[in-house]
Amino acid sequence: MLEEALRAEAAERLWAAERDRAPIEPLTESFPGIDVVDAYEIQLVNIRRRLAGGAGVYGHKVGLSSPVMQKMMGVDEPDYGHLLDTMVLSEDEPVQTGRYCYPRIEVEIGYVLGSSLPGEGCTEEDVLAATEYIVASLELIDSRIRDWKIGLADTIADNASSAGVLLGAARRTPAELRAAGVDIADIEAVLYNGDAEVTRGNTSAVLGDPTTAVAWLARKVASFGVKLEAGHVILPGSCTRAVDVRPGDTFRAEFAGLGSVTARFE
Repeated sequence: MLEEALRAEAAERLWAAERDRAPIEPLTESFPGIDVVDAYEIQLVNIRRRLAGGAGVYGHKVGLSSPVMQKMMGVDEPDYGHLLDTMVLSEDEPVQTGRYCYPRIEVEIGYVLGSSLPGEGCTEEDVLAATEYIVASLELIDSRIRDWKIGLADTIADNASSAGVLLGAARRTPAELRAAGVDIADIEAVLYNGDAEVTRGNTSAVLGDPTTAVAWLARKVASFGVKLEAGHVILPGSCTRAVDVRPGDTFRAEFAGLGSVTARFE
């Protein structure tokens, strides 16, 4: 565990790396002894700094929600980060890749909450009851750590590698999806770059059911005194591998029974 001064130094390095688009060496190398508790506290230092500067909380994201990623990181549960309103992107405006260090996109469904979730004891049923609608989404991730050379503490401290979120136009309530025979835990998704298929996956890759990831998140953040509030967007984790982004790319993710979402990069 790190002393408070070292946590502050680590947070400042990440802040400068993002501001200057100048990646730093892994915190796990620069700060021997850093642990998960340190990493979440470092994340919160920079989140509080952004909120003090006028940003608002847009929602939260879950990372490491697939068994493959958990095994790679040597953990047995996901991690999480904050989504801020300054991270919201639009299908109508191209994304400027020069704003980021190593941008990648992930294909996810998003949960938009119509009411706040309970914390301790939150269940999948609670999540579905509180969800106003489900939406197709793309998450833009980035690493302020050089060459994505990240360990668990690195990505947590770096706000779970969060960078942006883009939502599709279609909105479907959980009840509408059920009525249409669409199982949230079994939605096929395909990502295209132009007309070429890049990757495909299924929402079952997210802890077997992405709703499970949202319930986990509600319970997890409650231990830090945080609630998932009405209006928040929750990203439960990617159902495909992450894909590198380059200027000129136009990605379109299509979700069976849920519509599509497009992101243009320049």
